[in-house]
Amino acid sequence: MDLENKQIIEDAVKQILKAIGENPDREGLKNTPKRVAKMYDEVFGSLTGPEFDDYALFDSRNEDDMVLVKDIQFYSMCEHHLLPFFGKAHVAYIPDGNKVLGLSKLPRLVEYCAKRPSVQEDLTVMIVEQLVKHVPVKGVAVSIEAEHMCMTMRGIKSPHSSTKTFHYTGVFKEDRDVKNDFLRAID
Repeated sequence: MDLENKQIIEDAVKQILKAIGENPDREGLKNTPKRVAKMYDEVFGSLTGPEFDDYALFDSRNEDDMVLVKDIQFYSMCEHHLLPFFGKAHVAYIPDGNKVLGLSKLPRLVEYCAKRPSVQEDLTVMIVEQLVKHVPVKGVAVSIEAEHMCMTMRGIKSPHSSTKTFHYTGVFKEDRDVKNDFLRAID
């Protein structure tokens, strides 16, 4: 994020503080606008940073067996309230052409996709779409389980409620046994 946009955020945060009845010049809040701008640069980094392209593929004898990385911790921001939602993503694929993706690339992809305002349903689909676009696969399955601060601290005020989303392509969508293998593996 460039300096001009950081300044726009700082000015907006000062206005918000005034609008809620706070004094943005009080000692505890003086640096808050700058901190918020820096935080937004970090948590929305995928919007202004380079596109994720770290899809390191390796030769493998694996032709038809699922590769799963589960319990990938992530943090994102709800596009409806700009409040965090966070939890775990489970990402699986069936390789095609005897090529597998470096295992660390899946958590990196989840992090990249999460660093933008979105809803959990769209984040789930985006991870699948990125894998299908860049990695030779016979199918992809992604499940996300997350807690949403917009439900916990406001509105319904339902702490510890969990939302689960799923998206499947290829063999995970077409073959019930493969899908069930994925679901059992993440349980």
